[in-house]
Amino acid sequence: MQVVDPHVHFWNLDTHHYPWLAQPGVSFVGDARALRFNYLPADLLHDAGDIDVLKVVHVEANHDPADPVEETRWLQGLADSGGAHAFPDAIVAAADLSAPNAQAVLEAHAAFPNTRGIRQILNVHADPLYNYVGRHYMRDPAWRGHFALLARHGLSFDLQLYPSQMEEAAALASEHPDVPLILDHTGMFVDRNSVDGYRAWRDGLRALAACPNVTVKISGLAMFDHDWTIESLRPYVLETIDAFGAERAMFASNFPVDRQFGSYTDLWRAFARIVSGASDDEKTALFRGNAERIYRI
Repeated sequence: MQVVDPHVHFWNLDTHHYPWLAQPGVSFVGDARALRFNYLPADLLHDAGDIDVLKVVHVEANHDPADPVEETRWLQGLADSGGAHAFPDAIVAAADLSAPNAQAVLEAHAAFPNTRGIRQILNVHADPLYNYVGRHYMRDPAWRGHFALLARHGLSFDLQLYPSQMEEAAALASEHPDVPLILDHTGMFVDRNSVDGYRAWRDGLRALAACPNVTVKISGLAMFDHDWTIESLRPYVLETIDAFGAERAMFASNFPVDRQFGSYTDLWRAFARIVSGASDDEKTALFRGNAERIYRI
C-alpha cells in the first residue's frame, strides 16, 4: 500500500525545545508524557511497516515559539540529508500572525525550498479542557492583515479549529481566494455527544467546502476516539468526503500523536477499508494524489 502522508510531526528533544514536551501533561489528546521521545524520519518508517510512505508533509510541532524559523531550518536539513526517504518533502511552518514580526517570520520561512505553508492553531472552546489558545485570532485586525501576506509568499494555511469556528473561517477563506486553506483533523468534531454538536460540524464542513480554496485532511480522529474501530471512524470519514468530494480530501496519519491509540498500519488499512468501494481514481486521489497536488510535492 503506497501513501503520501500530509500530516506528520518530527521532533528532536536532544537539540530543540518543545514546551509541551518539556513539561508534558494529560489532555483530551492523550498523555503527552507518552510522547516524550525523539521522533525522526527513521522512526516513522519503522512505524510504517509494510506501508510504503512515498512522501511526507511535516506540520509544525509546537516548537519553541521564540524561534519558529529554527524548526524549519532543522527540517530542511533533514530533507537535504540525502537518501531515498529524506523527509519531509514539504514543511508547514509555525508563525504567530498576530505578532509585530510576523512579516519577517513569513519571509524567513519562505526562504527555505520545502516550505509550503503556515499553521497557527486557532482552537477556542468554552470548555477549558478543549481550549487551546483562548483568543479569537481571526477577529484580530493585525492577524488578518498578516494573513493576507500568505499569498505574496505563495503559502497555504493549515486551518486547525473547532466546528463552532467554521463559519468565521469560511468567511476568511472567501475574503482571500488566493490563499489555499487546508482544514486539519477532519474539523476536530469535539462536541460529538449532542445533536447540535453534530449539526455544527456537518454544516461547518459544508460552509468550508463551499469555498473552492479550502481542502481537508481526514486525520486526527483518534484524538477524540481513543478506542476507535473501523466502524466508529466510518461516518466521519464518509461525511467529510461527501462534503468536499474525493478530489479535495486526503488521508493523513497525525503521527506520532495518534500512535497513542493505534498503529500506523492499522490506521491506513482502516481508511482503505472504509473507502474500499471508491473508484481507483478516487483512491489514488485520497491516498496520494491530492496531497501531492495541494502541497506541491
